[in-house]
Amino acid sequence: MAMTISQLAQSAGVGVETVRFYQRRGLLFDPRPAARGGAPGSKHYGEAERQRLRFIRSAQRAGFSLLEIGHLLELDRSEDRAKARAMASARINALDAQIAEMQAARQSLERLAQECARSDQGPCPIITAFED
Repeated sequence: MAMTISQLAQSAGVGVETVRFYQRRGLLFDPRPAARGGAPGSKHYGEAERQRLRFIRSAQRAGFSLLEIGHLLELDRSEDRAKARAMASARINALDAQIAEMQAARQSLERLAQECARSDQGPCPIITAFED
């Protein structure tokens, strides 16, 4: 199934400029020229490009940087699963640290909101906490 760049972008829920950006970063390959009958200079993308674009977007949602995503793609070509697992473990540890930090921030904010609700007198504990 041949797709234009706009069809590829739409299939992954991104904009055309995002596809071009990934191409400039070397994460997506420049597609093959369109077969005869297509618009001059047009290029068509296939299922492989769609799958790769979806992988990039999923990996970003998991918190991988574009540089890390490039490394994962290289590891896939070399079939080095041990390094891919190590990268995933490192990302899991980073996510766990972020989750712990967010939970601590939530607890602090919840405590401040409760303090604020106790009285309408004096400065608001929420405001004063963020001023420090």
